[in-house]
Amino acid sequence: MTDTEKGKGPVTPDERVRDVSIVKKLLNRPELGAMAGTILVFVFFGLVASNSGMFSAKGILIFLEVSAQLGILAAFASLLMIAGEFDLSVGSMIGFAGMAIAIPSAIFGLPIWVSIIFAFALAVLVGYINGLIVVRTGLPSFIVTLAGLFILRGLTIGMTRLITGRTQVSGLKQLAENDWLAPLFAGDAFGFLFADNPGVNGIPVSIIWWVFLTALVTWVLLRTPFGNWIFASGGDKLAARNVGVPVEKVKILLFVGTACAATLFAAIQVLDAGSADTNRGLLKEFEAIIAVVIGGTLLTGGYGSAIGAAFGALIFGTVQMGIFFTGVNTDWFKVFVGVMMLIAVLFNNYVRKKVTEAR
Repeated sequence: MTDTEKGKGPVTPDERVRDVSIVKKLLNRPELGAMAGTILVFVFFGLVASNSGMFSAKGILIFLEVSAQLGILAAFASLLMIAGEFDLSVGSMIGFAGMAIAIPSAIFGLPIWVSIIFAFALAVLVGYINGLIVVRTGLPSFIVTLAGLFILRGLTIGMTRLITGRTQVSGLKQLAENDWLAPLFAGDAFGFLFADNPGVNGIPVSIIWWVFLTALVTWVLLRTPFGNWIFASGGDKLAARNVGVPVEKVKILLFVGTACAATLFAAIQVLDAGSADTNRGLLKEFEAIIAVVIGGTLLTGGYGSAIGAAFGALIFGTVQMGIFFTGVNTDWFKVFVGVMMLIAVLFNNYVRKKVTEAR
């Protein structure tokens, strides 16, 4: 006897277990747009710059290194933006941390490793202060960290001129040669992989940091309770607080993370170039935000991806160096960045609407 004959009526499928199309599954991935953009960028430069050396071993490492430095910032900026906050002080933090490494070593004779630890300690303090002001006052992080941008840049210029009489400090390469900690932030690794390429010494350490930090941040977001807290803090902080999420502590820790990422960026730059400059990191805060937005993170928080931020940084670095390799006037690069950000925001809004409809 059938279910209809028993009087139970026809059996209808449970909506809670309905099949979800592949398209809708893809739309749930924040990094979809950045992945598509990366493919388009590589196809474009593969066609127009195939004979320029851009895709030789050396050329690839060049644009990956440019992408990596921005990607280090973008990895932690993505966490903060998913939590619904911004840090506009990271660019100034790069210059500030660079001088915190350079001045104690080059002027006062401290070992490089001591100066690096000192710079990271200052980063923790700066990030903590930024986060504390934001969560205690309720002021928009945009305003608080914009103030931090000017304060840190002013302190960097003022203190450097007061101590050295100039805005640059050099001579760090020689000081770092025998330092036990310096190799973590400068030089190349895995040189044996490029034995057949005499012009390539190995993989720049910044690329290794980028890959490691992107993997670490992705694991934190997707596999740990802290990652759930980040999404909850950016989605609805009141609801998150009501279910026991320590929203204030999460946000303070994320501000500390962005400050430390800027310090890592500074350490890599300073030890690679052998010098520090008060203007280092100028506008890097906006480049990091652009990379994160291109990577699919919503400006309103609660939705995003560290992998997407990595793809955003890769697009940024590839186009920047691709324009150089093709001989196009680099003035057009800023136009491309602006257009890419606008397209990314429009696409992200479209994805958000589709995801909402799917639910």
